[in-house]
Amino acid sequence: MNSSASSAVNGGVSFWYADDGLPAVREPLTGDASADVVIVGGGYTGLWTAYYLKKAAPFLRITVLEQKFCGYGASGRNGGWLYNGIAGRDRYARLHGHEAAVRLQKAMNDTVAEVVAVARAEGIDADIEQGGVLEVATTPAQLARLKAFHAQELAYGEMDRELYGARRTAERIRVADAVGSTWTPHGARLHPVKLVKGLAAAVEALGVTIHESTPVTEIRPKHAVTPYGTVRAPYVLRCTEGFTAALKGQRRTWLPMNSSMIATEPLTGEQWAAIGWAGRETLGDLAHAYMYAQRTADGRIALGGRGVPYRFGSRTDNDGRTQEATIAALRDILTRFFPSLAGVRIEHAWSGVLGVPRDWCATVTLDRSTGLGWAGGYVGSGVATANLAARTLRDLVRQDSGQGGRTELTELPWVGHRVRKWEPEPLRWLGVQGMYATYRAADRRERRYPDTRSSRLARLADRVAGRH
Repeated sequence: MNSSASSAVNGGVSFWYADDGLPAVREPLTGDASADVVIVGGGYTGLWTAYYLKKAAPFLRITVLEQKFCGYGASGRNGGWLYNGIAGRDRYARLHGHEAAVRLQKAMNDTVAEVVAVARAEGIDADIEQGGVLEVATTPAQLARLKAFHAQELAYGEMDRELYGARRTAERIRVADAVGSTWTPHGARLHPVKLVKGLAAAVEALGVTIHESTPVTEIRPKHAVTPYGTVRAPYVLRCTEGFTAALKGQRRTWLPMNSSMIATEPLTGEQWAAIGWAGRETLGDLAHAYMYAQRTADGRIALGGRGVPYRFGSRTDNDGRTQEATIAALRDILTRFFPSLAGVRIEHAWSGVLGVPRDWCATVTLDRSTGLGWAGGYVGSGVATANLAARTLRDLVRQDSGQGGRTELTELPWVGHRVRKWEPEPLRWLGVQGMYATYRAADRRERRYPDTRSSRLARLADRVAGRH
């Protein structure tokens, strides 16, 4: 088989769109308009917010504005990991106490089941397979981190999590050199585009107005400004995640971190027999520059990780095109994990951006003095977190408008969290490039010199990143 990276379809938004087809684009805004709530961004966060708000208050006039088409960003390019991780939990524990972080984690555990239940209720067939999440260790240092991570998850109340040695790990997925793993049932594999398409259709069926090909250039109180007109509303909710930097005044708010993926050709029955993976778990590891993967419904492996992590000036790509060196690096991870797949063909490669706040903490906020709200900064854990954020935005809007009061969600510790902006260029670019170069160097060192202690290089990169 031809294993050359250059033989892969490169870009075209993502493999998920190549598989399911690009959508017919909805009509753009045609002039000034008004609404009760205007939502900027037609990804998971914006669509879930529109869904829950309209279900709770059918009389609301809700408009969604999307610069390309719904799911063009991370919602249509991600790894299809619906799981219970949330960025910033440990920091929230330090700021608000352990019990507050436990409540946040429980909400995330419940969110996985919520997405599955709504998809079923709305008739959205998104290839969901509830196999949980398996995270493996392949070096002594990774194993030490994995055991610490497992113990930490138990301390946050996840008592149904399991810890495996090498033999039990291989019974689930036969990853070369795996010495242990941790598994949680709070996870599922899905097809990201089928979910976002189905969600957009469900939202529209409820009576929400969606305008695509309508970039918002500026958000200010009660106004969402586009080249085609301004939508005025008491509430303007920013749900733009990795594309936030393109908005006026937001260039340093959240850094658009680049993540890249490859998808193999469909594997044969013999190839799957050699690997295992019968449970369709999502698969990750404990490397500093970690990987993530799933077994797709049509029998491929879709695998991702960091390539070129950041583009100067917070720029984002147009179509997901990925550098050949990144494709080769992801193939190396694939064959390191599964040496029997050395000859498998890579059929698609793509990239996308995710939003990273300066303190790496996901947040959801409604400023009651202006009516401006926002959610995001998911740092790659957005498939499920976007749903929790949307339900929280719903409750915050209802509370502010007098339609409801405080809820369990509005009292979670990530609500209202503020953080300083990222450094200006070129410091931002230099810092991120240096950080990930250091993480990759730490991973190489841990593979070359087995030791139970994490590389000092990784600890240095953590301090630079502001992750601890």
